[in-house]
Amino acid sequence: MPSVAQFFLVFTLLSPLPLAVATTVQRCEAANGRITFTTLGCAAGENVSLQDARAFTPGSTMALMPPAEPRETSGMKIPSREPTVVGQAQDKCGNLINARERREAIINQRVIAGMSQQDVESALGKPDRISIRNSATSYRYDTLRGRSAQVEFDERGCTKGKAKSRTAKSPH
Repeated sequence: MPSVAQFFLVFTLLSPLPLAVATTVQRCEAANGRITFTTLGCAAGENVSLQDARAFTPGSTMALMPPAEPRETSGMKIPSREPTVVGQAQDKCGNLINARERREAIINQRVIAGMSQQDVESALGKPDRISIRNSATSYRYDTLRGRSAQVEFDERGCTKGKAKSRTAKSPH
């Protein structure tokens, strides 16, 4: 047999909820302009006005503000302009390639002109041999099949062109 608590719980869950619960609060405005809302009462010397406060249930659709009035716009036509780029990030290789080209080359394990040493290592891995002559650096990648690739960098650490190999792809 169901208990009284279970009966009360089922009754409460099945009873319809009111759409909005309203109460009246007092709006108290002091001489210095400070406004206080209270249900108790205002202090002596404050202007009192009654306000309706409603707590709407979630999902209820009631307009809180009146709809906007349509207005006519001015007849002036403002010409559209292309945005001006004020600052642009400069990489040390002079922005020869954009971020998309760099990302695709790294994913496809290819070396293209304008990549940095870090980009080449991201694409092909650590080199098997590093040679430094004057201010130029070169990376050499060897494989077990006898193929190799050599990537040359200028004094800024940027690739001069494609990797010197039978294919431009990674030798691995």
